Amino acid sequence: MYQVLYRKWRPQTFDDVSGQEHITTTLKNELTAGRLNHAYLFTGSRGTGKTTCAKILAKAVNCLDIQNGNPCGKCEICRGIDDGSVLDIVEMDAASNRKIDDIRQIVDEVQFKPAKCKYRVYIVDEVHMLTTEAFNALLKTLEEPPEHVIFILATTEVHKLPQTILSRCQRFDFHRIPPRAIADRLLFVARREEVNLSDSAAMLIASVADGALRDALSLLDRCIAISSDIDEEVVRNAAGLARKTYLFELAAGVINKNTAKSLEIIDRLYSESKDMARLCDELISHFRSLMLIKSVKNPRDILIMSDDEYEESQTQADYLSLADIVYYMDVLSRAYQRMGHGTGDRTELEMAMVKLSSAEIDGTTEALAARITALEKEVKKGISSNYLPSESAEDVKKLKSESKKQTSVPKQTVQGPKETEIIESSPDIDEDRPVQKAPVTRPAPTPSANAVRTSANLEEIYRNAKPFSQWVDVISNLKPVSRAIAAAFSDSTAYESGGYLLIDTSNEMAFELLKNGSRREEIRKIILETTGRVYKLGPYKRVEDKKEETDPLETLKKGLEGSGIEITEE
Repeated sequence: MYQVLYRKWRPQTFDDVSGQEHITTTLKNELTAGRLNHAYLFTGSRGTGKTTCAKILAKAVNCLDIQNGNPCGKCEICRGIDDGSVLDIVEMDAASNRKIDDIRQIVDEVQFKPAKCKYRVYIVDEVHMLTTEAFNALLKTLEEPPEHVIFILATTEVHKLPQTILSRCQRFDFHRIPPRAIADRLLFVARREEVNLSDSAAMLIASVADGALRDALSLLDRCIAISSDIDEEVVRNAAGLARKTYLFELAAGVINKNTAKSLEIIDRLYSESKDMARLCDELISHFRSLMLIKSVKNPRDILIMSDDEYEESQTQADYLSLADIVYYMDVLSRAYQRMGHGTGDRTELEMAMVKLSSAEIDGTTEALAARITALEKEVKKGISSNYLPSESAEDVKKLKSESKKQTSVPKQTVQGPKETEIIESSPDIDEDRPVQKAPVTRPAPTPSANAVRTSANLEEIYRNAKPFSQWVDVISNLKPVSRAIAAAFSDSTAYESGGYLLIDTSNEMAFELLKNGSRREEIRKIILETTGRVYKLGPYKRVEDKKEETDPLETLKKGLEGSGIEITEE
């Protein structure tokens, strides 16, 4: 009969136990020094090695040839415990043997000496399930058991144990196993099972297992049933996970306020039988990653993801404020809580995505705070974050300095009528936002030659722009350097005009990347390596031809010609 992996590869010594060195080291030192306790309490979440360590300890205290605190696994006692022929090791499940009569049976048995072993060991799993009467019946025996008896109690819910039990045991708290330790153990098991498991797939299994090695081995079992070559795609299919690309696309849809795109992705995932509650939970985890990137000094040590995914997450986090991310998580958490209570899971997730894309329809305090933060962000960008081609920016700076000088002149020395002059800057890198205009009331100065030249230069640049045929090669060369930048510009086109390279895209994140100095230099470097030329980067704006002004009366005359109606000048 086939034996599942978590049973087949259960550790046989303390050295094989993953991620619990603080416990295994202590137990080995106690065994080496002969300072054994009469009652142990192992606590911790599922799959962290409590029962495994209890079985190893039961073998070690009776081993005939103990080696540095570990059982030898070869002596008569070790082999007898492994094959079940030694009956002095009693393993009891308190979930099904929880009554006072079951405990009384143990109390009666402990008076007899072990048949083969030095110690009779009782391993009581899920001990928190015992009744109050059963705990009371165990108290006296647990406090002063015979010299040949050792109790090992294991539980996942230590808070349910009476203080009288806790005070009589030596307690060991098992931690969640680190992802890297789980991945290393999975790779070891995969090699022994002659299965090809990639490191990224092992890390993905470790992240799904959430610190439980038993869950990780069970998932690996399912993956082996699908294919002997296990990559991330196989793991996602076995675990029913949405691919990370979908999570990034959904997050991008929320960031860009593209409701239609978000709902289209949800419909596609639903048709592929993806669980909507699990997808919602994964989205919350994705925005949690963005929150940690915005908040923690070294988030890479905490987040479990590939380098490419981390880079793309950084790009999305740079575009969002912390208030935005918390608001997104709050909306998704409320939707997750309502799932399974009447409204369909898909409908709840769709409603959440619509709220995230249109915060004005959400009347909660969090939605209002997010809208205020977004407004502050827009105002700040409109005032101080305009990105212009270098020549135009210099001209605008000169204009501003001239304006300051002119406004400082006393009014009585200036002749002529007053009027409102509007200085319009060059187009912002983000074409979706209105151009910032600053109305200043002052005496009308003579038009600056720089202002005329700036407007003419920009119009000339846009009008002479021609399609840039090498842009596809540039994006392709960007992928090895930064997949996040390449993804942001994937649907863009570029136009060449003299020394300028003008980019046309509807993705706002692309323009945010251009505003970032280091990112812009990376793009320029790749363009130089691809084309051999240095360009100034800017947005592309279509210039519409000006229509000739025509006299309405002349148009009417032409329309009535030949109709027999006489038109007079009167």
